[in-house]
Amino acid sequence: MTDFSSSSVGVADYVTTGAGALRVYRAGTGPQLVVLPGLVMSAAVAADLVHAACQGWRVTVIELPGIGGSSGIAPHSPAQLAGILDEALTLLGIARGALLAHDLSAPIALALAARRPGLGTPLLLDRDKAAQWRVHHSGPSSLALRHDGGHLLALWSHFRDRAMLDPADPARVGKTGASLPDDHALDAAVVAAAVRPDAYAALWACCAAGFAAVDGDRAAIDVRDMHELKDRLALLAGSLPPASHAAPPAADGNAMRYGYVQTPSGRVHLRRTGRGGRTLLMFHSAPGSAAPLEPLMRGLAAGREVIACDYLGNGDSGKAQGDIDIAVLARHALEVIDALGLDIVDLFGTHTGAMVAMELAIQRPERIGRMVLEAPVLIDADFAADILQHYLPPITPDRWGTHLLKAWNMRRDMFLFWPWYRQRRDAARSLGLPPLQTLHDWTVGLLKSGTTYHLSYRSAFVYDTRARLALLPRPAMICAGPADMLVEGLALARRLAPEGTVVTPMPATVWYPGQSDEAVGRTIAAYDAFLRQA
Repeated sequence: MTDFSSSSVGVADYVTTGAGALRVYRAGTGPQLVVLPGLVMSAAVAADLVHAACQGWRVTVIELPGIGGSSGIAPHSPAQLAGILDEALTLLGIARGALLAHDLSAPIALALAARRPGLGTPLLLDRDKAAQWRVHHSGPSSLALRHDGGHLLALWSHFRDRAMLDPADPARVGKTGASLPDDHALDAAVVAAAVRPDAYAALWACCAAGFAAVDGDRAAIDVRDMHELKDRLALLAGSLPPASHAAPPAADGNAMRYGYVQTPSGRVHLRRTGRGGRTLLMFHSAPGSAAPLEPLMRGLAAGREVIACDYLGNGDSGKAQGDIDIAVLARHALEVIDALGLDIVDLFGTHTGAMVAMELAIQRPERIGRMVLEAPVLIDADFAADILQHYLPPITPDRWGTHLLKAWNMRRDMFLFWPWYRQRRDAARSLGLPPLQTLHDWTVGLLKSGTTYHLSYRSAFVYDTRARLALLPRPAMICAGPADMLVEGLALARRLAPEGTVVTPMPATVWYPGQSDEAVGRTIAAYDAFLRQA
């Protein structure tokens, strides 16, 4: 399967509408083919399949509202969603082309075609299958978050059954149709829907309700498979102009903005907020993504732009290639700085990110201003060896979704024990379990990183923090909140850090759950004051 976040064949990007951000996947050259990927396949996999079948077309796959990178938009009706997609196509510069809709996205496609006649008559793939899903009430069972992670298994079963079972007889395996998705394609669909399970359920409900108007509608053309799709498109190609390759316009304002930047090592997912001043580049704790840093980003955005990137191999960035250690992650970070056209940046890093920031400053001190290093890993060699042996089990998709429960319980136990695998009374943490939504979000971040989550995580425990800390060339604050399992490392940091380095406890670890508003506010103020010093 093509990795559309980092491949040279196709790329992921965002377009920001008045309703929120939509993620799009684009590949190929030629006339424009707009694709609505339906509700049982990830947009990335749909882009891969359609592009492979439709060479000579510029394929633009829009991740539907409620799913993955488009999950911030709440679905209400096909007409509402068509209006949002219509705005997105205007921003993307798409006026003419062909339109393909998979399964339950058909009512959105019909409403979109009515708004945008330049897309012609919609082509519908698997309309009959979606009609049977509606008849048999084949939508997802309750996806309400559960403390045991059972909602993730319910989501997995829903996707697996829709791919495997006969839509007209859901007690039996369907013997015709496309090949069943492999474990990784199935996982991609589940993880995208798991970003907001409630929004995915709402999307299914509104599309199923709107499907009554689609069933038998003559203002659409049914296609049975990719071969027939290719033949239909061949009849249209000569009448359509080649598509533009212009990038989507950048979002305005100081709200959180999402995007990608292409670097020599891969395509890196970014979060950005704020304007002006010297840029603050932030590095997250492994595994997962920079999503937990968003409150801190907003808190530090007054008078500066704040950017946080997911490491390659983590979150929504492309997959990592080759051996990964802190020095490589620092080089990747420098590539991001160069790709963004930045000269000098300030740095914030937490846990793994603290070492990435430290190493980046050591490698290229002339590019760095000031640094906040939150809880760098300073543990003894025997403890580090024990962690390397037990802390990083493989998270590999399988046919039954058992990896979902492994990821859920691993994330859950990280709040209860340090290290998480040491299930003993004397290893209990004081932090306690977070709100259920937080636990879900952090687990999804781990699942997005998938089979490469361990690469950046492992690097934190093999990095020689003690030796490198003494080489810090730029003004730095080394700190940790009282609930941080690495707070005890501050005592060693005081002995190792160069003269002039500020080493101090903080009232809170801002991205941890359960921190008081007062402690969070004082911590953000302390970070901001340090970074603003001349």
